[in-house]
This record gives sequence, C-alpha cells and structure tokens, in this order.
Amino acid sequence: MRQVVLDSTDARRSAEFWRELLGLVYRPGHEPPPPGGDDPAGRDWLNLRAVDGTAYLAIQQVEQLAASTWPAQDVPQQLHLDLSVPDKESLDRAHHLVLRLGGLLRLDRSDDALEPLRVYADLDGHPFCIFVAEE
Repeated sequence: MRQVVLDSTDARRSAEFWRELLGLVYRPGHEPPPPGGDDPAGRDWLNLRAVDGTAYLAIQQVEQLAASTWPAQDVPQQLHLDLSVPDKESLDRAHHLVLRLGGLLRLDRSDDALEPLRVYADLDGHPFCIFVAEE
C-alpha cells in the first residue's frame, strides 16, 4: 500500500490538521503558499509524507462530503485510521492536541484498563482512533 487518501472540502485545512497531528511534512511543491498567495495544490491534491520521505497520506479536494455520524449509522464511517501511543500520558497529550487542532471527541474509553482509547472526528468528519498499545 502506498498511502491513504482522504477526501476533504478544504484540502489545505485538512492537510494542516493531519500534518501537525502526525508530525508529517509536505511533498515538495505541496507546501502552503505565503500568506495571500495562490494555492493551486490546495485546491486539488496534497501529499503528506514522513520526515524520511515515505508516502503517508494524501488529501483530495472534493466539492461536498457527508461527514460520518458514527456511532450513529446515518452516515457510516466507511474508513477510519487507527493511531497508537505508548502510554496513557501520551494518550492525554494527543487528546489535547487533537482538540486544539479542531478535532471532535466522539467516544472516550480512556479509562478502559485493557485498551484505553478515544475516538475522534477530523475536520471533515473522518473518524480516527488513538489508543494505547505497547507494540
């Protein structure tokens, strides 16, 4: 698998959310323009990579997108990303970062003794989990 592609009604905003949350970098030529500058890539397709250049996520601009209503089934999640952290303190730090970036908490099981986790929605309503995993 090369990368995961997410649709967004605001590709630049979504890319910035995921870039900052996951510590990714833009593919050369996909960086944000200077303030007030034209952003042709942001109106089309943006690629995010790991610092070592490995492809990771792509954000594709779409005109409209129905946000998932999970856990309600009106609009199913269709796909979600699982992210892990090594311990509960990291889970709490990630929680504050997600909220600061504009993500929404959908489910909080951070007190679960076997698998502490939280489920969020990104700025376009895509669900994603962050859970504690030793591996």
